[in-house]
Amino acid sequence: MIGRRAGIPEDVQREMDKTIELSAANTGLRLCLAVNYGARGEIVDGVRHLVAEARAGRLDPEQVDEQRIADSLYTAGMPDPDLVIRTAGELRISNFLLWQISYAEIWVTPRCWPEFAEPDLHRAIRDFAARDRRFGGLNL
Repeated sequence: MIGRRAGIPEDVQREMDKTIELSAANTGLRLCLAVNYGARGEIVDGVRHLVAEARAGRLDPEQVDEQRIADSLYTAGMPDPDLVIRTAGELRISNFLLWQISYAEIWVTPRCWPEFAEPDLHRAIRDFAARDRRFGGLNL
């Protein structure tokens, strides 16, 4: 689970912890729930962590690079998404994984989430598979 625990009721935090504990040994599919999450807040928290490490003498500011920043985010250790499916025809990211989706492909559907079905997912994957991914580079 990613997000800020502050502001989440204690009983909900206990359920979150229980869920994490019960799923800790899973080796298959990884589910990441964003609870009380905002990407700007995530980046602020990551920068604060790096600043605290530097102040404590455990980090030379010259060592701060993209990987060090990524490692300070809530999603540290998780791969960046390759595909973001945006439902309801929305053409905005909405403060979601701003750092992590820098090279993700975005697929927009007019369907709202509750109506999004398996055929929609298959279409998104087919469209994604047909794209020429350049990861910021030029296709010369």
